[in-house]
Amino acid sequence: MTAYPLSDPDLVDALGGALRAADFSSEGIDGLLGEQASTALVNGSWWPALRATRRVDADPALATLVRLFLLGSTEPEFQVAEALAPVTVQALVDGGVLDRFDGGVRALLDIRPHGSDASDYLVVADQDASMRPGSVEHDHVLGIGGASMSLAQAVIRTPARRALDLGTGCGVQALHMDGHCDEIVATDTNPRALALAAATARLNGMQWDLRDGSLYEPVEGETFDLIVSNPPFVVGTGAQDYIYRDSGIVGDGVSRQLIENAATYLNPGGIAQMLANWVVYDEERWDERVRAWVETSGLDAWVVQRELADPISYVSLWVSDAGESPEDAARRGADWLDWFEREGIVGIGMGSVTLRRPLEDRAVDVTIEEITAAGQEVTGFEAQAWWRRRDFLRNTSDEDLLAARLTTPPVFLETQSLPGDEGWQQVGASVTRPGGPGAVLGVDEVLTALLAGCRGQVPLAALITLLADFHGVDADALAQAALPSVRDAIGRGILHVAD
Repeated sequence: MTAYPLSDPDLVDALGGALRAADFSSEGIDGLLGEQASTALVNGSWWPALRATRRVDADPALATLVRLFLLGSTEPEFQVAEALAPVTVQALVDGGVLDRFDGGVRALLDIRPHGSDASDYLVVADQDASMRPGSVEHDHVLGIGGASMSLAQAVIRTPARRALDLGTGCGVQALHMDGHCDEIVATDTNPRALALAAATARLNGMQWDLRDGSLYEPVEGETFDLIVSNPPFVVGTGAQDYIYRDSGIVGDGVSRQLIENAATYLNPGGIAQMLANWVVYDEERWDERVRAWVETSGLDAWVVQRELADPISYVSLWVSDAGESPEDAARRGADWLDWFEREGIVGIGMGSVTLRRPLEDRAVDVTIEEITAAGQEVTGFEAQAWWRRRDFLRNTSDEDLLAARLTTPPVFLETQSLPGDEGWQQVGASVTRPGGPGAVLGVDEVLTALLAGCRGQVPLAALITLLADFHGVDADALAQAALPSVRDAIGRGILHVAD
């Protein structure tokens, strides 16, 4: 039987105590490194952090731990022993945490603080390719990355009784869900990932139901209020070179199966949020495949494509991620691109999928859109507000909407003009709500005036009547023309209903 790191609960407890005693926390490390070196480390530049740990005034124990676990440095054994006392180096070598190497001690795991001062966690993963020579192992367990953080920020954080973290990896999503979910089931096909997730949970005083298995198999017959998944969504031939990225399912099959089958495992009103990749055969119709999946699911859906990658960019990203030699990377990349070419794949869509099981029997609400601008990432707050606005629009008749008093939050009016014979000629205009994903609405002169007049003081119908009188048009006709845009503005958070 394979022995996985940190399988002894007593050793996990002792290690956690030693790390916290040395102030191995987000606040402690930021204080040691300083703002600039901390930011550089987050952005992938390690040497400013190494320099900061070598300062004469640096706390020796904390500096040693930062170099050991965050920078992949080999440290003198006596310094490591002092930094982690009373836990012995030998106990940590036996526990798969440390290794004696080149006359010193190095870490075999990436252990790092994660979170804020109010909720500072410790997360256990494998060290990535930038910290070790050569390619990562087949069962490599990915640590905290951009994808996991993007998903964590997108999850709706309302209290839930039962939650599922499908493809937990080192446990990042379960860690965040623990604060608002009574019971967490976390699954993975990688036994090493489950072992490190168990260590992450224990280091933070949490208990999760960890299960081995693929897709929804480990929870067959069960339902949840929240499902979160950062699966091995990489589109490929079906070969499983690295478990953390390759599902072993051909093409985009893992994303398809997760989406199409989600309804079976959701309670009424339940939410499923996941990252997904999908094959694109025609850039003009990039949404065809993912649309078919969500329609098959029978769930409400909000799909946001954040990027459409061409095959070379996509393959280059994942080939470099594994730390393979240039020769191996070239061979694997060429084979991968050959497969894309044979399949007629021109791009890979990458984005987030938010699904909801309706409380009642009704037509589902599906929106699929592309939002690529920086600063317009989906957040849990925005996702929750999205569904609240969609519910309002579905349950509100045109008559009731005309009777409502609407307000405009802080928005920007942007105009586009071209030079002409008589100076600048306006050719278009739009209203944008800063920070709102997809919160952009094209406007004309009438809609611009209507939005400006929405201050929560008079019903929408009264504003439309005033505008109709000003422009000399029929008020009922203007109302019918304006209502679709008003609904769109409400759906995008550009208009609010006054309290």
